[in-house]
Amino acid sequence: MSKHHAHAKWQGNLPEGKGEYLLKTSGLKGKLSFSSRFEDNKEASSPEELIAAAHASCFSMALSHGLSQEGFEPDKIETDAEVTLVKAGDSFEISEITLKTTGKVPGVKAEKFQEIANDAKENCPVSKALKAVKIKLEAKLL
Repeated sequence: MSKHHAHAKWQGNLPEGKGEYLLKTSGLKGKLSFSSRFEDNKEASSPEELIAAAHASCFSMALSHGLSQEGFEPDKIETDAEVTLVKAGDSFEISEITLKTTGKVPGVKAEKFQEIANDAKENCPVSKALKAVKIKLEAKLL
């Protein structure tokens, strides 16, 4: 079992306050703000962007592993994750996540790549943790 830690701090009310996060292992720090979360202001990050980073990373690792397990050694896997935050009644919710991945994998056919990518989408630990959210996949073999 492994455990991973992050710290977040918020000061002030939601619309005018400010925050920051710290990833404890790497020391990576970032800022958080209302406008970066709800108004697409690019001055800081958001919890949804951190979820996107986690999901893209986890999926890429799972896809690489799945390909290797099937006898295909990937040269490169790249994944973008888009997390959509929408207003739902009086609150907000993550309505969907779209994973867009490309892979350079010698010897694998497009159909097999798609099959392994779909399995990675369903079974990477972050996807499993986010089962309440619709997860879409666009996978392309280079």
